[in-house]
Amino acid sequence: MKKSFVFMAEGFEEIEALTVVDMLRRAAMPVSMVSITDEYDVQGAHGVTILADETISEADFSDAEWLILPGGMPGSSNLGACAPLAEILKAQNEAGGYIAAICAAPFVLGQNGILKGKRATCYPGFEDRLTGAEYTAAQVERDGNIITGNGPAQAISFAAAIIEKSLGAPTARRILEGMMRI
Repeated sequence: MKKSFVFMAEGFEEIEALTVVDMLRRAAMPVSMVSITDEYDVQGAHGVTILADETISEADFSDAEWLILPGGMPGSSNLGACAPLAEILKAQNEAGGYIAAICAAPFVLGQNGILKGKRATCYPGFEDRLTGAEYTAAQVERDGNIITGNGPAQAISFAAAIIEKSLGAPTARRILEGMMRI
């Protein structure tokens, strides 16, 4: 099975990152937390420090299923300033691979031309940075190979959408039932 990657930058939104990692692992989807620097310790926006599984310079993205960007500030800005990440995202998109971003992070997709002609959502106040997208204000938006979410309260629905796209609605439902969400 292909591996998914959640990119961790200083100031990431903990709920958005860790909920996705947790739920994908519950669904038995291989997932790796990737630091966008050469440091394994990454501190979130609310002081939670995680230990990344690997760094962006050592990870192999050639067979990625999902590239996932949690939001948070300044985490999203740090993701947007990471040149290697921009190249990885563009290559994934050009190959038709899956990309997901939540909260402020969808602007990173916009600045890299990935949202052109796509419906997308984001945290309020970042709409004008979704370059090329049709902003929908949905809690979770799906359009082709792209999934976007609007904020931390939607982290479970966002992760479920990723699982559903990869493994189908019955698997997503089973994970949600196990978490007492439905």
